Amino acid sequence: MIVKKFLDEVVAEMKKVSWSTKKELVNYTVVVGIAVAIVCALIWICDTFFARLFHIILR
Repeated sequence: MIVKKFLDEVVAEMKKVSWSTKKELVNYTVVVGIAVAIVCALIWICDTFFARLFHIILR
């Protein structure tokens, strides 16, 4: 009985959800992919810089 009430409430709440369109979903995915690539590149640049710096210092 409690489970049925819970599931009915879940269905009612899911009907209120505003779902993204396919176009929005694709756009957001592309934006996230670009942001991840930029952050990865920045981390790689910093890592390379500091690795070379420490190599020079510790020579």
